[in-house]
Amino acid sequence: MHSLLPLLLLGWWCLRLTATTNNDNLKFYITTECSNNMNYTRGSAFQANLDAILSSLPDAAAASSGFAENTTGAAAPDKAYGLAQCRGDVGASDCRSCLNDTAHEMASACPGQKNAMLIYEGCMLRYSNASFFGDPYTSNPIFQLANDENVTQPERFMSLLGVLMSNLTREAAYGSPRRFAAGEVQQTSFVTLYGLAQCTRDTSAGNCMLCLAILVDAIPKCCNGKQGGRIFSPICQLRFEIYPFYDPLAAQPAMSPAPAPRSGPVNGSDLPGPQNTGSNSTVRTALIIVSILAAVMLLLLLLFVAAYGCKKNKKPYKHVQIVRDGHGAEEEEMRSSEPLTYDLSTLRAATDNFSEENKLGEGGFGPVYKGTLPDGQVIAVKRLSRTSKQGHVEMKNEAVLVAKLQHKNLVRLLGCCIEEDEKLLIYEFLVNKSLDKILFDPIRQQELSWGQRYKIIEGIGRGLLYLHEDSRLTIIHRDLKPGNILLDADMNPKISDFGLAKLYDIALSVANTSRIAGTYGYMAPEYAVRGTFSTKSDVYSYGVLVLEIVTGRRPAENLINFVWGQWSHQNVSQLLEGCPADGPGPQEMLRCIHVGLLCVQEDPRLRPSMASVVIMLNSRSITLPIPTVPAFVSPAEGPRAAAPEPSINEGSVSDLEPR
Repeated sequence: MHSLLPLLLLGWWCLRLTATTNNDNLKFYITTECSNNMNYTRGSAFQANLDAILSSLPDAAAASSGFAENTTGAAAPDKAYGLAQCRGDVGASDCRSCLNDTAHEMASACPGQKNAMLIYEGCMLRYSNASFFGDPYTSNPIFQLANDENVTQPERFMSLLGVLMSNLTREAAYGSPRRFAAGEVQQTSFVTLYGLAQCTRDTSAGNCMLCLAILVDAIPKCCNGKQGGRIFSPICQLRFEIYPFYDPLAAQPAMSPAPAPRSGPVNGSDLPGPQNTGSNSTVRTALIIVSILAAVMLLLLLLFVAAYGCKKNKKPYKHVQIVRDGHGAEEEEMRSSEPLTYDLSTLRAATDNFSEENKLGEGGFGPVYKGTLPDGQVIAVKRLSRTSKQGHVEMKNEAVLVAKLQHKNLVRLLGCCIEEDEKLLIYEFLVNKSLDKILFDPIRQQELSWGQRYKIIEGIGRGLLYLHEDSRLTIIHRDLKPGNILLDADMNPKISDFGLAKLYDIALSVANTSRIAGTYGYMAPEYAVRGTFSTKSDVYSYGVLVLEIVTGRRPAENLINFVWGQWSHQNVSQLLEGCPADGPGPQEMLRCIHVGLLCVQEDPRLRPSMASVVIMLNSRSITLPIPTVPAFVSPAEGPRAAAPEPSINEGSVSDLEPR
């Protein structure tokens, strides 16, 4: 027994060395992002506000489980916004130390810059002169690092890595209140793969999942077959290695719901981490005792592990910068301003007193006119009829609400006018009409390349995701169809007709209505039959729309029955006949069809959320589920869905399109 003690002490020392090395690596420098177009003057009010932010964030984050955001200053342009976050497994003391060093480094890293971000292994610090809290559109990778060592079984390794990262991204986004997850998977008897995923805590669950999915999708480009890698964006990060680079004892509670706040002052030990004492020390002691007992029984294994562990710690770990790209996928545009109030005289002049020559169309709410403002801006003016049920107060309140629900893939409300007997809504003017005018026109459909079709599919998905999860209210569209998808000059899709009569603040996941509004052929079965609607009703309509865009067929042409028949019999060539040959190729088209079939499943619970749909379309590393038989499919009778008919809702923003 005495002869085993040196070996046991050697193994324990190697384990402690690993932990010490990991703590030191928390301050391993990753990257700096500085804006080069906005400077502040030394000694200015902005610098005073910035200094106050940088000095307060380290203590605030250490006292708040590793995250803090703050704002200093009364008004722009001197107002400063700051955010600090530590890695989920980092304790309060190490968190404070890491952020203090980062704050001190800021002055020399980005001198005089009004926007900056500094990322270390264990923490990140960011500030700006404009609010960026909760901004979901900064998910493009800005820095990627790869281990210079290759794995011995790259195919198996990448397969296991995909499984591990899929689980961690889902856990970080939806299972952890700290937006953090870490875990491991066994590759061989002696090699374990470790991974970590984290988002900034101001990021919503859906945006966290989307950001991490984008990073996972970038792994093969930077780190294919490598033993380790790290990818960072401003709001999320991931890392994988073949050795434990995080503290598993601290990671587990960081992934669990936070305990109830304790009374009394913060003493710097409120976070679980390598520096904590008390219960963590007891656990560590118990683990050491168990390790010693296990080592006595498995001497040969201990010798191998001890030798291998010491060898790993003696060899420095090297990373090589692969890419540093501040560009990537285009960022989406979001606004949150009050709608402008237009003068009636201005709108009369812009539309030539609502002349017939400027009339674009007419819907249930009233006619729509093209107008040109004095500054040259072209607008669409919807003139509510006097028989409309909308009153002045109600219309103004809802106009304010719609104006706050701005997104790149939604038709934009510019303002309103309530004057004399007129009630007018002013929208952006779109020159390429609605999708159905191009998709089903024998001549114009040739204008839609596969790349454009895919961009339209993805853009509609992002617009719906915003309506369902990221807007101030849960908004159920209820009439998604090609006629309500308008296209701008660059063929970017914009969802219309989501407007006044269809805004719902839904506390429950499902609601009912006695008045069914929408278009037959696009309605989910539970909505068409029972009036039950939810976000999954829109998902169904989106699925029909995707199948239309890919195949060029309408619901009236037995669309769902046709697609399912060809898909289930693996006869996919006919599904792609209507698609141009350019672009990503058949596999991309088939993936869109696969997503469309998942969306039109009969059971709403089996349909994916729009957050999942956007991830499925963006990440090729995710394996799609097998769809069940869609709604309205009968082997004997064919689809039971009725042919598309005119909308039976009260009005439509699609009247904004030119004639």
